[in-house]
Amino acid sequence: MNSTVQSSKSRSPRDVRLRCRSGGLDQPTSGLAMGYVQTNLVILPSRWAAEFLVFCQQNPKPCPVLEVLDQGNPEPQQFAPAADIRTDLPRYRVFRDGELVEERPDIKSLWTDDLVGFLIGCSFSFEEAMLKAGLTVRHIEENKNVPMYRTTLNCQPTDRFSGPMVVSMRPLPADQIARAVDITGRYAQVHGAPLHIGEPAEIGIKDLATPDYGEAVTIHPGETPVFWACGVTPQAAITQAKPELAITHAPGCMLVTDVKNESLLLQPQDRTEFCVSGLESQSFKRSHPVQTEASPESRR
Repeated sequence: MNSTVQSSKSRSPRDVRLRCRSGGLDQPTSGLAMGYVQTNLVILPSRWAAEFLVFCQQNPKPCPVLEVLDQGNPEPQQFAPAADIRTDLPRYRVFRDGELVEERPDIKSLWTDDLVGFLIGCSFSFEEAMLKAGLTVRHIEENKNVPMYRTTLNCQPTDRFSGPMVVSMRPLPADQIARAVDITGRYAQVHGAPLHIGEPAEIGIKDLATPDYGEAVTIHPGETPVFWACGVTPQAAITQAKPELAITHAPGCMLVTDVKNESLLLQPQDRTEFCVSGLESQSFKRSHPVQTEASPESRR
């Protein structure tokens, strides 16, 4: 691991954001400022915002909304006061009429008072808990972006937003899977427990070596691919809805917030039984999907 990446991993959320703002950070954010919530980003014109929020509420697993910013305001009030969503991510994607037209390091020149920002939970936030439990997080081990794949699992559509669910994949030894399901199931606001465990073809993935987003990682003999819902899903929906303008994070390049990961933990009484695709014969614990902002009290 090079010294630049290593130093980034130990920085505070504010330091990471300021490096992005100055153009000094252009890399995926997994493992950076460990311990703090990271979020996906979607920015839309105001006339699209209400319907997109409904789409997220109908699909809370891939699209758990943490905060909706006021129209025209690029500063999150709850998760990262003093941050600027126009500059504080490493890289952005710009869509016009549903087509990806460019990636760029900031979007200040595109910002207008008509735009509305959405912060959506990201699975990078539960990786700290996985690592503390001694579980494998291969893309961090290999200093890569997490591999992400489009699936044949369809989201619940609205009038204009629809499309396939995108998943992230982390390979795990068989003896770590149940523990990973239990740990990540405590973090419903950042995708929660896995959607699928095992055979990729069952959810429409043809080749793990060629992810649709991110980078392929090594899968060792005896390991099983485990798939979590992913916040790149809205980008697939944007290509179907075709808004005149949409701005998102580049896959893997998140907003690092000031909120601690532990503040998103649900207590045992807030969790319910469920079964995971690929492990239907086993029962684990799952968090209730949470679609609203975390209250200030829950983050103290």
